[in-house]
Amino acid sequence: MAKDEPVSVVFKVYCLSVMTLVAATYTVVLRYTRTISSTTMYFSTTAVCITEVIKLLLSLGMLTKETGSFGRLKASLVQHVFQSPKELLKLSVPSVVYAIQNNMAFIALSNLDAAVYQVTYQLKIPCTALCMVLMLNRSLSRLQWFSVFMLCAGVTLVQWTPAEATKVQVEQNPFLGFMAIAVAVLCSGFAGVYFEKVLKSSDTSLWVRNIQMYLSGIVVTLAGVYMNDGAQVIEKGFFYGYTPWVCFVVFLASVGGLYTSVVVKYTDNIMKGFSAAAAIVLSTVASVALFGLQITVSFTSGALLVCVSIYLYGLPKQDTTKTLPRVNTDTV
Repeated sequence: MAKDEPVSVVFKVYCLSVMTLVAATYTVVLRYTRTISSTTMYFSTTAVCITEVIKLLLSLGMLTKETGSFGRLKASLVQHVFQSPKELLKLSVPSVVYAIQNNMAFIALSNLDAAVYQVTYQLKIPCTALCMVLMLNRSLSRLQWFSVFMLCAGVTLVQWTPAEATKVQVEQNPFLGFMAIAVAVLCSGFAGVYFEKVLKSSDTSLWVRNIQMYLSGIVVTLAGVYMNDGAQVIEKGFFYGYTPWVCFVVFLASVGGLYTSVVVKYTDNIMKGFSAAAAIVLSTVASVALFGLQITVSFTSGALLVCVSIYLYGLPKQDTTKTLPRVNTDTV
């Protein structure tokens, strides 16, 4: 029902604003908790698992509001969850990939400066573009592909001179950080397009789809906790090293995950591009103030290229979709 309702511009601006603030804040705070916040390091796998649980609870709350009563909520859960093992299996694919992506993000931010991470992570746009072409049979204009290569050039400049001396107290491995961000980018592109395809190929509620995905996500992340940190978690406890800042990171990740699903459904590439560009600027400013990041000319040039390319990539999308019906009518 809610899927077919028209969405106001105010709502889109609201989603854009929240997504931008959450993305920028999450990047800076996560890096802070993984580098200089305390001497007792928490287990990133448990944080990812708790995030999945919170997103599931929030989605249940939204579905309750959407259905209007606990009776309808129960009927919806029975129909789409307990009696739909195939749908659960279908939605387990992005949950597995997203779990890998989130864990890679922790590794990347432990070894890269926040601004470097934020800009490099924008490689998810050409990766998503490629997945859209291969999985959704979308066509991209020349300007869109030009913006993709412009983005790659900008990211190359950022990687060429990564952030210099900072206040970070933990030894970093830039190569490991960039490898982790590469895996995260591939996961983001595939999982995002896959989820969009599943979401828009049926009339099933967005919150039902989220619940299906987060249920399998909890199983996957619990397996990750056991495989990666099982012995230490048993010895020190599931919430070892947790501070109010770590709880804030989990909260931001949970809210960000929900808004990501809403953005996939209601917004377009232009809005997501502006959001990504604004998040880069905000996280860079915060990194200068909090971590002593040294911004170089090449980093600034690369960040500028990234922001411009993100904007250009979104511009022609509407024109591309308009040309498709004309080709069909000519053929008929």
